[in-house]
Amino acid sequence: MARQRTVAMALVVGVILASTWCSSPVTVQSIGVCNGKVGDNLPSRAEVVRLYKSLGIGAMRIYEPEPETLLALDGTEIELIMDVGGGFAAIASDPAAAAGWIRDNVLAFPGVRIKYIAAGNEIEGSDTDNIVPAIKNLNAALAAASRTDVKVSTAVKMSVLGSSSPPSEGAFKDPYMTEVAKMLKATGAPLLANVYPYFAKRDTPDIDLGFALFKQSTSTVSDSGLTYTNLFDAMVDAVYSALEKAGAPDVPIVVSESGWPSAGDDLATVANAQAYNQGLIDHVGKGTPKRPVPLETYIFAMFNENQKGGAVTEKSFGLFNGPDKTPVYPVKFNN
Repeated sequence: MARQRTVAMALVVGVILASTWCSSPVTVQSIGVCNGKVGDNLPSRAEVVRLYKSLGIGAMRIYEPEPETLLALDGTEIELIMDVGGGFAAIASDPAAAAGWIRDNVLAFPGVRIKYIAAGNEIEGSDTDNIVPAIKNLNAALAAASRTDVKVSTAVKMSVLGSSSPPSEGAFKDPYMTEVAKMLKATGAPLLANVYPYFAKRDTPDIDLGFALFKQSTSTVSDSGLTYTNLFDAMVDAVYSALEKAGAPDVPIVVSESGWPSAGDDLATVANAQAYNQGLIDHVGKGTPKRPVPLETYIFAMFNENQKGGAVTEKSFGLFNGPDKTPVYPVKFNN
């Protein structure tokens, strides 16, 4: 997860939160949780999967193929986004490498409900040339294996937009993203988008904090006949606008990461993290003003990761502490 973002979205206002820990299983609609492993104090992968099940969390994202996690997921109802991880360039250049990856990480685990493969996470620079070839080769391998139920996409950050404010002005800044959008349109896959109001607020202090935290406010933002009461919706709809301009208006968005750190700077507090993540859980079932249908969204992240590099905030996005699995703050997963 690349954490240096600048999202200049000069918007104002916000909406709600309510937070209590839910210890009994519930059915979670729209919400999954990303499961990173950059820590030396984390529970075993089997324990993690049991925790997801006990909380009724119905979807997980992992950042590379992990046999231990895949074995723990076998036979569960938990849906999965699995990143390609290492070997991305080889998969892009060699169809045999893509076929081998699918064989080893998809076909070898028929009891795992793999929903999406992420061919790259926040790819930048010359490596962006590999995204479309990697998606093509992985799709060909899946088709050859009769596994077209698995969709291949790529995860992008907000900096793929050259314009994002107001949301209707959202547009991709580089031609490769138009190629990606057209590829996803052709295959019926969603665009995976990492959406972080925390970084937008950090980098643009004039943004109202309540607007970023889903808190109630008397302010609203109007754009092309739509009303925005929170920054998350504005950011997602800017990506939808970019897809429309790229000739792919029907490509859905899956928010593959979103969260708020609980330590590390003045914005990164337990109260703010709790407010944001509870607000996100409560909100995404309603969709956005542009697309008022349930929005599949993955919170980053399940655990604080003490071995991540960079600022303290980078280590502090977790809902839980490891290894004891205690919540960092109370949050309720809702139907």
